[in-house]
Amino acid sequence: MLPAGPGALLVELDRGEHAEALHAELLRRRARGELPAVREIVPGARTVLLDGIADRTPDGRAALARALVSWEIPPLRRDAVDAVEIPVVYDGPDLADVAAAWGVTADEVPAIHSGTEFRVAFCGFAPGFGYLTGLPAHLRTPRRATPRTRVPAGALALAGPYTGVYPRTSPGGWQIIGRMPGPEELWNPGREPAALLSPGTRVRFVATEARS
Repeated sequence: MLPAGPGALLVELDRGEHAEALHAELLRRRARGELPAVREIVPGARTVLLDGIADRTPDGRAALARALVSWEIPPLRRDAVDAVEIPVVYDGPDLADVAAAWGVTADEVPAIHSGTEFRVAFCGFAPGFGYLTGLPAHLRTPRRATPRTRVPAGALALAGPYTGVYPRTSPGGWQIIGRMPGPEELWNPGREPAALLSPGTRVRFVATEARS
């Protein structure tokens, strides 16, 4: 438990799964009115930030830290909300490299990936970009040795334990295995909420044929 800025508390955890479980429990307790007033709850890879704590005194933050330590955090439930389905054409330029890393054929990668249920662990990098967990440890994928200077919007890519879809054109070093036909759905400032994916969202990718 680390103080952060004038009114925040940063909780560091050993594993990403623990951070996801704590984030889910914080949201549940806030919904039930059992969490001291905080402005934002922001998950990271292995951290959760509680920002805008109402009681900004050192004693207030210390009391919140003691309460968090005493909690019994239930295991993460991945079936708590409906899954968002994202159509994908599995024709990425790194499909063969990912298949080699997984020890399968390129034709097997789409079935393995689309047969996995994912969960948004946290968001970052660009508006609308979610870091999705769900692939088993033996399918972790190394980043490209040389990043691309331009990755198109909608590219479906893998790096380490994460899957992600690029919401806009940008540089990137992840392994691209497919593309989303409508990347504008990931981030739409005219929509509420603007982001299709938020921490805790369940995601399924649906293999789709390329449009002629």
